[in-house]
Amino acid sequence: MWDEAFPSFLIGLREGLEAGLIVSILIATLVRADQKTRLPQVWTGVAAAVALSLSFGAVLTFTAANLSGHAQEAFGGVLSLIAVGFVTAMVFWMRRSARTLSAEIKEKVQASLAMGAGALVLTSFLAVAREGLETSLFLWTNVRTAGESTGPLIGAAVGLVLSAGLCWGLYRRALKMNLTRFFTITGVGLIVVAAGVLGYGLRDLQESGLIGGVSSYAFDLSGPLDASSWYATLVQGTLNLTVTMTVLQVVGYVAYLGIVMTLFVEGVRGGKSAPATAAAPTTEKTAQAEPVRAGRPRWVLPTAAIAVPVVVAGAVIAISDGKQDSSATVAVSEQDCGKGFAGPQPGQQVFQMHNTGDKVSEVYLVNPATGAVYGEIEGLAPGTTRALTATIGSGDYAWRCVPTGGKSVTSATVHVNGGTEVKAVKPVAEDDLKAPLDNYKAYVEQGLATLVTQSRKLQADVHSGDLATAKADWLTAHLQYASLGAAYGTFADLDGKIDGRPDGLADKERDPGFTGFLRLEYGLWHGQSAAELTPLADGLAQDVAQLAHDFPAQDFAPGDLPLRAHEILENTLQFELTGDTDMGSGTNLATAQANLTGTQELLTLLQPLLDERDPQVLVRVNAGMKRVGDLLAAAHQPEGWTPVDRLSADARRQLDGATGQLLEDLAPVPALLEIRKAA
Repeated sequence: MWDEAFPSFLIGLREGLEAGLIVSILIATLVRADQKTRLPQVWTGVAAAVALSLSFGAVLTFTAANLSGHAQEAFGGVLSLIAVGFVTAMVFWMRRSARTLSAEIKEKVQASLAMGAGALVLTSFLAVAREGLETSLFLWTNVRTAGESTGPLIGAAVGLVLSAGLCWGLYRRALKMNLTRFFTITGVGLIVVAAGVLGYGLRDLQESGLIGGVSSYAFDLSGPLDASSWYATLVQGTLNLTVTMTVLQVVGYVAYLGIVMTLFVEGVRGGKSAPATAAAPTTEKTAQAEPVRAGRPRWVLPTAAIAVPVVVAGAVIAISDGKQDSSATVAVSEQDCGKGFAGPQPGQQVFQMHNTGDKVSEVYLVNPATGAVYGEIEGLAPGTTRALTATIGSGDYAWRCVPTGGKSVTSATVHVNGGTEVKAVKPVAEDDLKAPLDNYKAYVEQGLATLVTQSRKLQADVHSGDLATAKADWLTAHLQYASLGAAYGTFADLDGKIDGRPDGLADKERDPGFTGFLRLEYGLWHGQSAAELTPLADGLAQDVAQLAHDFPAQDFAPGDLPLRAHEILENTLQFELTGDTDMGSGTNLATAQANLTGTQELLTLLQPLLDERDPQVLVRVNAGMKRVGDLLAAAHQPEGWTPVDRLSADARRQLDGATGQLLEDLAPVPALLEIRKAA
């Protein structure tokens, strides 16, 4: 997470220190002038500025959330460019101002005292609001880049807290700091970060359709490099450089970095030859860091920043008004399928799909010749409207409406020129999954036959009173069962009897309803006698034999097979990697490894179908499987498996993170292999 937190930490530290120094000077001046009773006026202005900054961030978020997909990309792209402009201006202004004293601030405070309370409140408000608005805008762009990660927010919070501590130390004379050097070093860092934000903003504008070249790649390293690896994640989080970048992104990044960094470094060298201004007395030592911004009216930035989201949102909406994404309503029914779909523009589009019929309907945007799917909505009720987002490129498009219990209808074909080729999902029919399903059922039947033998061996161990051997045989049998995860949904009540948890039972582990592997584990590792465990071992062997007998006749829906690839490891993350199912053996990580083996078996059978639709999915997944497998193997020592709660904090964090990333990589599998209705 630190990779995503660092840019925001840098901006929070720098802007927080800048605003804090100004407040320190205001307070110091009032204290020296024996005007401590006026301090609440300063804090009133500071509080109002903080509230404005938070409100500004909320406005940005709310505005983006209520725009169409096309407009959101444009909105984010434009604001990213504005953020780069603000940060660049701030860096250069501080380079020129870091050496100045607090004389100007003190003069303004004295003037405010003469004018009254309102002027002092306004002075502190404008001083802090200026930095707060810059911080809000830049932080918003970082949060948007990071998606659901909390890294940017945590980084900014740490930076602001640290800056507050530094300001307090400077004010109390407990800390000395070369602030000119500090602002120079952080300026270099922010220029590098801003170059990445510029590249990200340009990509947003390309994806919105406002700028061309979205498919003109300068490089595509997604093959040789793993985009989810720690080093790729680190580079992307800190520098906003990704494994795939367009020509415009690379040109913008290199040009900005080359020009701005050169000007900044030359300015720093020039500043070193200039005579330094004499230092003021100590309370004003904090003022050596005070970035006096002479010549720039203080109302300009707050006014401009408040107007930014409103103006940009209005402009983007106006630009997109004539495009398909903000106005096109397409009918869905047996009679009107596709009505309203004519001449879409290339790029990302949002279609308002309205069911004008009397049946619940599925609707797909397809290539009429191949049946490839570009977008879909399931379960669209009569009289309702839902948005469907799709990317339109050069080619033929039509709508396929499939009413429940009705006749499938395909609309007239519309040809689009001028766009790039867009990748679509090749449809999957139930017959396509028949061979993988038959092979997986054979794998499960063979696994159950092995499990029957293993459970009987465990039963014999318990009967003979050899509980040490029973522990070893218990683990072997339990791991065999754990490797059959994709079939659990077909095991009916037998799964709960064989591998159920004591959750919700009145007497927990001692409840009579708690049976199977986990109950035996509890008894074996909590000193229960062979006599106490014999009925449990007998029951387990009987249930396993019943399952092996029943499974061939169980209903296993073909569409469930792709879902299990994701669900097996979801359960692993929820139950095994938390230690929730540890009943004493400490072998959760062994079970997790067996779950991984079961997932790999399933993916091997689905590979031909996945490679036809998106070969890169399994490239990413296989890299993630190896990463998780290596982390699990590291926990298997000669003396046995390391219990989850004895892993180091770093090892546990790495394992959880790698498994979470693997789940994200597996997420497209059900969508790619979903059985889509043709009639």
